[in-house]
Amino acid sequence: MKAIQELKETVSRLRGPGGCPWDREQTHQSLCDHLIEECAELLDTIDRNDTVHMKEELGDLLLHIFLHAQMEAELGHFNIEDVARDINEKLIRRHPHVFGDAKIEGIDELYEQWESIKSTEKKNGVLKKGVLKDLPPRLPALNFARDVYKQIQKKGLSIEGMMQEDEIEELSDGMDEEMAGEMLFDLAAACNRMGIDPESALRRYTSAIVERVEEQYGK
Repeated sequence: MKAIQELKETVSRLRGPGGCPWDREQTHQSLCDHLIEECAELLDTIDRNDTVHMKEELGDLLLHIFLHAQMEAELGHFNIEDVARDINEKLIRRHPHVFGDAKIEGIDELYEQWESIKSTEKKNGVLKKGVLKDLPPRLPALNFARDVYKQIQKKGLSIEGMMQEDEIEELSDGMDEEMAGEMLFDLAAACNRMGIDPESALRRYTSAIVERVEEQYGK
């Protein structure tokens, strides 16, 4: 805990009078690209199982969290303790089988409990009304597509124009990570040959799927 407090004090000094000119002029918006880069660098260390540099990249990411919290503390909105308190309360609330008396039998019941609890929580004071959970707009297209599919599968939805479960099962039969990587690389190469941006193409298609879900099941 001492190290966490020391980091908080260091960030406060960097942002305060007589601190670093660069840190003092930063805003939430100006740090967005840097935040994305830090996440990407951390993911790279995870992919390579590089624990030595993973610690460093986790530190860089932690710095961003403290910087954003410090900016809000300066405005009197919230501080890093409030951030930690909120996530701690959320963890306890969403794990009644650990911190309460709830009983679960197997991972399927755990998922059901998790979704049930989330559905009753408010986001910015308003209960979410859409069929699918909102996802971060800057999420990479592949992650966006995967997470939308996971929601569709979990809810057992059948979407017109989308590959059905038996077709997906046939496509994935015998697939491993190397094969998946090869297929995705080949598809990216084919897109490049045709002048298509695969990131934009996948994002637009996934967004269209989300719209179809809301049209079919959102009434």
